[in-house]
Amino acid sequence: MYRHVLVALENSPYDEAILHHVRPLAQLCQAKVTLIHVADGFAARNMQQLKLRESEEIRADRAYLDRCVADLVAASLDAEAVLASGDAAGEICAAAERESCDLIAMATHGHGFLNDMVRGSVANQVRHRTLIPVLMVRGLPGSTPARSAR
Repeated sequence: MYRHVLVALENSPYDEAILHHVRPLAQLCQAKVTLIHVADGFAARNMQQLKLRESEEIRADRAYLDRCVADLVAASLDAEAVLASGDAAGEICAAAERESCDLIAMATHGHGFLNDMVRGSVANQVRHRTLIPVLMVRGLPGSTPARSAR
């Protein structure tokens, strides 16, 4: 059914919710999994323009992605990671197209309509910017064991 799944991670306890759903789906479909995290700190957003060195945030995000990939590989999945910076929704959509993914998977915070209108929702932005199907799973921090570097 799916050949390549892009999983958006935010390096938070919400990630376990989506990984919990993607592992068995990818195993069932024998799909490749590409994890993406879009770093959003000042250094990450301005590294190229200001010619900054890799920040502690970027190093921590890279280490987190490496651990998540190792967990998926240990579960016999073909997995890799992409670390991006900039506009989260734009980077996720661009990576899905560039990597020829046929599903984007991401956890949502479940703020609700009004809160999403005020705060914005990366998941909804992704859903509206791409024709690739988007699997959204409500994350419930604390309900499953979280592996977060933060």
